[in-house]
Amino acid sequence: MSISKLNLKLHNYMLCSAAFIVCLIMFSHMAVSIVAGGVEHLSLGFLSEVPQMGGREGGIFSIIVSTLLILFICVVVALPIGLGASILISEYINKSSKLSKFLYFVLDILASTPSIVFGLMGNQFFCVQLGMGFSVLSGGLTLALMVLPLFITGCIESFKDVEDRIRYSACALGLSKLGSIKKLVIPMASKGIFLTIMLSICRALAETAALLYTAGYVTRTPESVMDSGRSISVHIFDLSMNVSGADHNVYASAIVLIAIVMSFNFILYMLQRLYIKMEGIMQ
Repeated sequence: MSISKLNLKLHNYMLCSAAFIVCLIMFSHMAVSIVAGGVEHLSLGFLSEVPQMGGREGGIFSIIVSTLLILFICVVVALPIGLGASILISEYINKSSKLSKFLYFVLDILASTPSIVFGLMGNQFFCVQLGMGFSVLSGGLTLALMVLPLFITGCIESFKDVEDRIRYSACALGLSKLGSIKKLVIPMASKGIFLTIMLSICRALAETAALLYTAGYVTRTPESVMDSGRSISVHIFDLSMNVSGADHNVYASAIVLIAIVMSFNFILYMLQRLYIKMEGIMQ
């Protein structure tokens, strides 16, 4: 290895290390601030009671229920549509065709669209045009539309990591196109797919603007998907901006939100390992 290449490698290593340390310090500071501000107020009652006095007292049970319902609708809708669209674009459409380039362009535009735009669109289409009103269903469907570009793009990149020689070998052995996708491409791209699901769920859980215009502000427990519901992110926003004397519940709610995100990431990680073990995939 030449001196110039060694210096470049050392420079990149030092730059990445410095960036990692800075990010770690910033994240640690935020995490310590949140935990210190809310850990004293975490209790079983906080998780099992509904908000009272505008959120100053009580818990966030109804908020958690609304959040999980919205997330469930989002995943159930986005997962099959996103996976199917990514397979179509990656495996069936010619990568050098104008249609493929146009679809990539559209995905890039949608992925960079501000979430409040999706919220306004969801409000007009789901709440007004379809007559769903401010509801858990409207919020979940809007979030599904919002995370679809990210999910589709991530799955396409995962499929790209599967070498073409594997597809050609499967074809030479008489395996159909659909069979090779089902038996080879998807299992070998599963690591990237699960990672994309994690990122999509994290974005959906952290979303506020889109849900303000679709799911609503109501703090009561939704009895059906047609009832209005408040997500944790919206709850944190409302308490911090509109309710005085509720800082302790803001931090406690933030801890719960972080715990939910980490729990979903852990569950998906274990499901990925189980899937790899069942399929016998070499990583």
